[in-house]
Amino acid sequence: MATSNVTDTDFQTQVIGSKTPVLVDFWATWCGPCRMAAPILEELSEEYKDKVAIVKLDVDANPVTSGKYGILSIPTTILFKGGKEIGRQVGFSGKGPFEDLMKKGL
Repeated sequence: MATSNVTDTDFQTQVIGSKTPVLVDFWATWCGPCRMAAPILEELSEEYKDKVAIVKLDVDANPVTSGKYGILSIPTTILFKGGKEIGRQVGFSGKGPFEDLMKKGL
């Protein structure tokens, strides 16, 4: 598995402090579209492994970070570069929108 998990505790270090762009997948175990997105994000994490990191944040277990970024619907993916949000995708509509978002970080 190429994606990793982040929490409220290590979000600042792992995402905001990262030297490389990071795509954060805000998800929950009960979310059907989140489960559909997971294998695609795994595939993209392999394709972009040296360019963009992909991490997952469980919104139920990490309400502080989810609230800070205004996550109201899941899945939501946010691309961070240099500690700043540079793109966001709400919902799941296949691989294309994820790839488009990741390319913003290159």
